[in-house]
Amino acid sequence: MIGEDTQVKDIMTRGVVTVPFEINAAEMAETMAKNNVSAVVAVDESGETFGVVSDMDILEHIQKKNWEIDSVEDIMSPSVETLRPSMTVKEAATIMAEKHVHRLIVMSEESVGASYRPVGILSARDIIRHLFEK
Repeated sequence: MIGEDTQVKDIMTRGVVTVPFEINAAEMAETMAKNNVSAVVAVDESGETFGVVSDMDILEHIQKKNWEIDSVEDIMSPSVETLRPSMTVKEAATIMAEKHVHRLIVMSEESVGASYRPVGILSARDIIRHLFEK
């Protein structure tokens, strides 16, 4: 079975590119391009997570006239699916399948450093890669 004992923290992509909630779509897309990432997490000034913007969200949005001046809020997926680094890969895969999402934001454990902040991203691609590395 996949990831029976493997924890999310063992295969997640560490570090999360975040963007301030207030920036516009063009600035956000530029941040994604410069960091070579397919998704960013929108946060407020205190670091609280508000949403996720993927490359597909941007592609769908650029069909609009003047898309680049829209806010992150206009583009982001407000439903953020999160998990803890200590969860198993099997649990993560189940969440992805049930929620029909391609990536989950990994949040820090309670009372570990900056409490409940994004520390990584686990994508379906990470799980598939893990399956074939064994």
